[in-house]
Amino acid sequence: MKAPRTTIQRRLVTAMMLTSTTVLVLTGAALVFYDTVSFRQSLARSLATRAEILAANSTAALAFANRDDAVQVLAALKSDPSTVLAALYDGQGRRFATYPADLAAAALPTAPSRHGSWFERSVIVVHQPVVEEGRRLGTLYLESDLRALTGRLRIFTLVVVLAVLGSIGVAFALSSWLQRGIAQPVRTLADAARHVSEGKDYAVRVSVVSDDELGVLTDAFNEMLREIQQRDDALRASEASLRQLNGDLERRVQAHTAELEASNRELEAFSYSVSHDLRAPLRHIDGFADLLRRQTLSSLDEKARRYIETISESAKNMGVLIDDLLSFSRMGRSEMQQTTVGLGALIAQVRTALGAEVADREIVWNVSDLPEVPGDPAMLRIALMNLLSNAVKYTRGRTPALITVGTIDHEDETVLYVRDNGAGFDMAYVHKLFGVFQRLHSNEEFEGTGIGLANVRRVVQRHGGRVWAEGESGKGATFFLALPKHIGTRHQDREAA
Repeated sequence: MKAPRTTIQRRLVTAMMLTSTTVLVLTGAALVFYDTVSFRQSLARSLATRAEILAANSTAALAFANRDDAVQVLAALKSDPSTVLAALYDGQGRRFATYPADLAAAALPTAPSRHGSWFERSVIVVHQPVVEEGRRLGTLYLESDLRALTGRLRIFTLVVVLAVLGSIGVAFALSSWLQRGIAQPVRTLADAARHVSEGKDYAVRVSVVSDDELGVLTDAFNEMLREIQQRDDALRASEASLRQLNGDLERRVQAHTAELEASNRELEAFSYSVSHDLRAPLRHIDGFADLLRRQTLSSLDEKARRYIETISESAKNMGVLIDDLLSFSRMGRSEMQQTTVGLGALIAQVRTALGAEVADREIVWNVSDLPEVPGDPAMLRIALMNLLSNAVKYTRGRTPALITVGTIDHEDETVLYVRDNGAGFDMAYVHKLFGVFQRLHSNEEFEGTGIGLANVRRVVQRHGGRVWAEGESGKGATFFLALPKHIGTRHQDREAA
């Protein structure tokens, strides 16, 4: 085994120095930046305060147009060597007085158009309005250099640089001292590993000198050498345990499958019981309501006849709901008959079945040439019946009603769509469309049980596909069914899931 080119001792020192130097430099830069920003703000506030005082002292001079008084007020700026120049303007923007008094006109700006303080190149500028009792008399222009800021920045930067250099020296001394406690045990461990690798002497052990991570690493190295001799026995024991675990898993799967089959049989029996036990009282309610209507029709007023009609209609709706629920329940348990289904022929069958509903309607059907897809024809017929009957139902009131059926071909799936120009829906509630009992329109607008689209989704999912919808209130809707071109594998995966 070749000796390493770079020792861990050198790497530790380098890592510590890089870390400490980076932290110190960033901290020093942050301090310099913070001090510079703070001092700039302090200069701006100080100059703004001085400008406010001068503006307050200049009100009388401007009010009485006394230039001598204005010059004397601005002459007070002599005490501040950082002041570059100052100018006092009257209410019409004309220069009234300057500091220095003999300042050339070309060195002065025009009448200020804004107020406040800001930095320009190497100076800070303040525009302060001169106001007396709410009446503006003029404007004070004040300009100061940044020598104080530059000097402070130079001194502060020098102090930070010296502090960083001193800290780096201390960090180097500490890192050199600390790394010895880390590098020495690692070097001992590396020598032992080299000896084991070259001489195949697994009796070598390394002394544990600490209880930290290095001590844990040394214990693990010693334990690894002991476990090498016992590996074959442990491996054979693991294989036997794995075989036993596989046997237990197979027995559990078989037991779970038997329980699932029993649950399916119980669910089928329950569905039959619900169908039988609920339909009988509904038939009685509807029958007696019909007898009551025929025998007492002449003696009842309009409200009573409406009550009887409501009872009869509710009983019929309940019967339809029971049928839909049973159909939804069977859809998830019935065995799929996989074959090739011609979508064109299936659409034609559904349109024929809807003949009574569209007999007195003006409906324009736009049905494209539809391909064949793999699937269960009975299940797909149920899905298409729900979609086309919905399109017929929700286009009531449209003359003419437009219903379009077509497909979009993709590499691994066929997307069938049904589009209409009916009532549509708000896309904010699209997530509710395919849920059981989820309806986006009231019974007064359109009748229904809220199970049809849930059946559509279940059929498509049984085929390993997906379903979604797009629409806009009052402008129609489009429903999409994506069916895989190779249903076998995806369907088996979904059934297993």
